Amino acid sequence: MKYVSHATGFVQRTAVKWLALRMPVPWPKDVPTRPEVEQGTGGTPPGDFQQDRAELIALIERFSEPGTAPARTPHPIFGSMQEREWLRWGYLHTDHHLRQFGV
Repeated sequence: MKYVSHATGFVQRTAVKWLALRMPVPWPKDVPTRPEVEQGTGGTPPGDFQQDRAELIALIERFSEPGTAPARTPHPIFGSMQEREWLRWGYLHTDHHLRQFGV
């Protein structure tokens, strides 16, 4: 697991979290991410595509199993989240990147 700095305040933990997890629209493109996970600066560089793909599938499967969402780990922007919110975030985040790459 990689440490990601927190960029959260009252607005992000309440209004932004509510909008991001509940609005029935896709997340917008080009929303900046935390520098530690930005691929061009501090993120993980791409490796072997098939290996990276297999690892991603395994992580998605593990994350979606009941009781495995990181309910006690605060989200770097949204702060504390319940398991159902983590699962919703995981779905929306994955959907966002699949749309980004036209999948």
